[in-house]
Amino acid sequence: MTRLKSFTPPLRAAVIGASGSIGGAFVGHLQAQPSVTQVYAFSRSPLAGGNKVIAGPLDYDDETSIIAAAESTRAGGPLDLVIVASGLLHEGPDLQPEKSYRMLAGEPLARAFQVNTIGPALVARHFLPLLARDRKAVFAALSARVGSIGDNRLGGWYGYRAAKAALNMMIRCLAIEVARNRKQTLCVGLHPGTVDSALSEPFQGGVADDKLFAPERSAGHLLDVLDALTPADSGKVFAWDGTEIPS
Repeated sequence: MTRLKSFTPPLRAAVIGASGSIGGAFVGHLQAQPSVTQVYAFSRSPLAGGNKVIAGPLDYDDETSIIAAAESTRAGGPLDLVIVASGLLHEGPDLQPEKSYRMLAGEPLARAFQVNTIGPALVARHFLPLLARDRKAVFAALSARVGSIGDNRLGGWYGYRAAKAALNMMIRCLAIEVARNRKQTLCVGLHPGTVDSALSEPFQGGVADDKLFAPERSAGHLLDVLDALTPADSGKVFAWDGTEIPS
């Protein structure tokens, strides 16, 4: 089991997108950690709290809900870990991965950026000030290998690729700024692999069984990755196995 040995206990963590497959798995792993005393689980869909978990609403379409979520964590003290576990690849017939530039349309592109880039950026704006200053602290957001410009050899999936690439740039900018006065704070992107979830379900046909991860396995690997990172790794994107993904 992941131990988060590089963090200073007791730990307080927040997971945004906690109602999703990977987000829920993160909450479960953190809840099971003896060193973690509190887990804030935020999502657009209602969640039940209990046993270290404090649940609350957060909607990317309403910045006031992001502000309120951040403020709700203040009373307990600084946070050690903030994980943005949300992502949007498809949403009904009007938002599907584009196979050609002929499929590009303004509203689906705007929606992809709202969930994959703008929402996490606003979470960073309001949650970064709440991270501990005197010890290792991490802001992490789920990115994707397909968001790598240097690794893109297939094309397609324009909106999702572009939004995740923009997220990677946000993370890099955050890391540069944060390093000026928070030497032990990391801002990183995480690629979870292909996870058995609603996001990947329509596209699992060509995925080998050993390459399709249960959410719990992916979240466990990613927590191990976060545990191994140092401030020198801030601003980068890492896959579930700890390898760095090119920008």
